[in-house]
Amino acid sequence: MTYRRNESVNEDQRPPSRRTVLATMGALPVLTAATSVAGTSTASATAASATAAGPATAAATVVVDAAARRQTIRGFGGMSHSAWIGDLTAAQRDTAFGVGDGRLGLSLLRIPVPEDRSAWSRDLATAKRAVELGATVIASPWNPPSSMVETFVRGSQTNARRLRYSMYGAYAQHLNDFTAFLRGNGVNLYGISVQNEPDFAQDWTWWTPAEMVRFLRENAGSISTRVIAPESFQYLKNMSDPILNDPVALANVDVIGAHLYGTPFGNFPYPLFKQKGAGKELWMTEVYYPNSTDSADLWPQALDVGEHMHRAMVDAEFQAYIWWYIRRSYGPLREDGRISKRGACMAHFARFVRPGSVRVEATAKPASDVYVSAYRNGNATVVVAVNKGASAVSQPFTLANAGAAGVSSWLTDASRSVASQGARSIANNTFTATLPARSMTTFVTN
Repeated sequence: MTYRRNESVNEDQRPPSRRTVLATMGALPVLTAATSVAGTSTASATAASATAAGPATAAATVVVDAAARRQTIRGFGGMSHSAWIGDLTAAQRDTAFGVGDGRLGLSLLRIPVPEDRSAWSRDLATAKRAVELGATVIASPWNPPSSMVETFVRGSQTNARRLRYSMYGAYAQHLNDFTAFLRGNGVNLYGISVQNEPDFAQDWTWWTPAEMVRFLRENAGSISTRVIAPESFQYLKNMSDPILNDPVALANVDVIGAHLYGTPFGNFPYPLFKQKGAGKELWMTEVYYPNSTDSADLWPQALDVGEHMHRAMVDAEFQAYIWWYIRRSYGPLREDGRISKRGACMAHFARFVRPGSVRVEATAKPASDVYVSAYRNGNATVVVAVNKGASAVSQPFTLANAGAAGVSSWLTDASRSVASQGARSIANNTFTATLPARSMTTFVTN
């Protein structure tokens, strides 16, 4: 993870209580626990979907239970940081945030909070277009204004940066002023972060867990939008546990945010959040995966993105998944603005699992190398299936507690990208689909 950073500001004026403002924004959704999994119906299967070379191996039936609700999905997105890599073009904005064929369908945009007020409009055009296309915008700071920072010795780093304790109130005002600037220009931030990666900050500003808790307890209550913290670079729980264990700090946080750089899949679940995070949201706010060196069109390696997103939704139960740069050689848009294979894998979620969808229980691993998750979007059920294996799989699906007359599907493999496979009827809420070798398929019932 090599990034570059930059940017200064003033203070004054007390904003209204953030709780007063948030009350007008609507109640925060609560992460719901799964309800009981009801019995499933059985019926003859109907063939559906793509063809594959060679015979398909059979898999255990995937049971999708629409009554077993998990987390509410806020969306899928990426970062625009024009100071470091240039802004998205008008066409690229439409490709990133549009929802039709040939679009990524991103519904979340993350932008930086520049240190210098003169730079606050830098990402405004992209943010405004994203909002016009239905996306939600959040913001993260890398550094406070330089007037608020002091240097200190941290191990071998002699010029480490931190926010001066006497400037915590001024820093909260800085975040408020940026929020107000965007609001005055037509972009209502869904939330603002206290600090990007406070525990991986050789090139920006460090925060200890105790400092983060202190700021949240004493100052975050004045921030006029939702507060995101702590955005650990590796979802290290030593950064977020103290927040969850401090009722006053927790009261002033709305979204527990995390990055997943190098985080083992075994560390994705977060039992303490399940125990103490009622009324809060859990977002993955930055990652690229599996690396930033390979081309985003390398296949089948791009399928790793599909598995990573599956595990983020199913194992970690995140409500949002946000990529690093939207346009990059390793990102969802290539440098020429066309959708990459990694982007196609993201689109299997982003285009069809829209904000407000609810993940429901589904058999997550019906066969070796097959990963399945399911979502309810209105009256439709969306099923995303990743087959990383070298053989095609004949995959039966049974829909419990939700009727469906038919199913449409979209496929990505070595030669196709989110290609429509047409629609078929469903018999007795059961259908069978062929998952081609090394492929990703999204099914939407109707």
